Amino acid sequence: MATTLKAEVESRRTFAIISHPDAGKTTMTEKLLYFGGAIRDAGTVKGKKTGKYATSDWMEIEKQRGISVTSSVMQFDYEGFRVNILDTPGHQDFSEDTYRTLMAVDSAVMIIDSAKGIEEQTLKLFKVCRMRGIPIFTFINKLDRQGRPPLELLAELEEVLGIESYPMNWPIGMGKEFYGIYDRYNKRIEQFRVEDGDRFLSLDENGEVIGDHPLKESDLYTQALEEIMLLDEAGNEFSAEKVNNGTLSPVFFGSALTNFGVQTFLETYLQFAPPPQPRMANEGEIEAAAEGFSGFVFKIQANMNPAHRDRIAFIRICSGQFERGMNVTLARTGKQIKLSQSTQFLADDRSTVNAAVSGDIIGLYDTGTYQIGDTLYEGKRNIQYEKLPQFTPELFVRVSAKNVMKQKSFHKGVQQLVQEGAIQLYKTYRMEDYILGAVGQLQFEVFEHRMKNEYNSDVIMESIGSKIARWIENDKIDESLSSGRSMLVKDRYDKPLFLFENEFALRWFQDKNPEIILSNPMDVNS
Repeated sequence: MATTLKAEVESRRTFAIISHPDAGKTTMTEKLLYFGGAIRDAGTVKGKKTGKYATSDWMEIEKQRGISVTSSVMQFDYEGFRVNILDTPGHQDFSEDTYRTLMAVDSAVMIIDSAKGIEEQTLKLFKVCRMRGIPIFTFINKLDRQGRPPLELLAELEEVLGIESYPMNWPIGMGKEFYGIYDRYNKRIEQFRVEDGDRFLSLDENGEVIGDHPLKESDLYTQALEEIMLLDEAGNEFSAEKVNNGTLSPVFFGSALTNFGVQTFLETYLQFAPPPQPRMANEGEIEAAAEGFSGFVFKIQANMNPAHRDRIAFIRICSGQFERGMNVTLARTGKQIKLSQSTQFLADDRSTVNAAVSGDIIGLYDTGTYQIGDTLYEGKRNIQYEKLPQFTPELFVRVSAKNVMKQKSFHKGVQQLVQEGAIQLYKTYRMEDYILGAVGQLQFEVFEHRMKNEYNSDVIMESIGSKIARWIENDKIDESLSSGRSMLVKDRYDKPLFLFENEFALRWFQDKNPEIILSNPMDVNS
């Protein structure tokens, strides 16, 4: 059993795809699923007129806008590996969901638009990966369009991100004059837009195309050879160890939209990406192949199937083996739970899962049992995994039901959507009015859309602007301290906090009330 479990765990590759919006992340996910045989026809994000939508964009608002605002989970098998892809929201307003997703993976694939280079959101997400020491593989996308010179993109990658890079392949031209990629790792040239039988050209011992081939007459081929010679002489050396500790990123060039370079990337990625890694818990590191199931909830998603009004808790398995119907302990409460309703995903297509091992992501049907960050474990070890990052909201709105006769569906919708963790719920002290907090405005728009479409509840939202949230550590608090500039509210766990108008109001309050201890959850997790 132990040998089988170890082999199963070693075959897992679990990664997140990170990028700035529009860099091609969802398209890349589709093509990987296509190669894994998980889908027959890769839909494109832009193909709205055909009614074809990307498999990983399952929510109605995502289909309308062509953006990912939730993290989808997809699984497929490829050449002896079982691959778990976590497609993350590219939009910055949903960075909290993405940060938590990055806690559940062993490596990340960073997609960069060849015309735009490193963009703001990519930089933020990259920093989280670096902080956790996650191996990062880079795919420079859209070579079928005119972009920036590849050497310039490589220099930016190293300077802006502060990471060494090693190009596994190199483009021969780009845009209308894109001939293909020079595959340094596999020692071959992969030609663009040719018949499958002619796709690969062999290289001689000097790294040049064997025999007489029209490509050899191109100036772009000569330029690519010169640049590769420069990389060989002055570039970084490849080091699997540096890849594993996140200090060197293997770089691949290609075009996800035209499905060029994706399969080569996937095959090389699977060779060098790490299998499930040990996870830090209260009792120290827990090995992925250790006996005894354990895992943590990194995401809760309501209404993945609107017809059933269900809610799914996503679990990253960190050790041992999951078996449907097993009994586990929920660390937060100490209560025993039977895991009988479990599922695996291909975006909105689901199948019941009877067994899974460390590295896999499974979904558990949730009736309100789980919270983000919960640890589940088998046996008597009393495991508690690290806390997940918690973000302090910056924007706030008052929210109420437009139709007072639909209070029941309003309250149910608010409670379920708040449990997903993208928006925070607060109540005023006396009247218990609802106030929502979020990192970005788009989250409120998604909330409003989902309340109407999933809970049949129109809402009224009144902006109260940006605030600084600080929790109160004291046991008792004087309600008279609440004012327009420092509003006293309770969070969903009934813990008191102030919403300060600005930094000046916060400092003024602290000067006047030095006995009140204020805290910011971001400080605890930083």
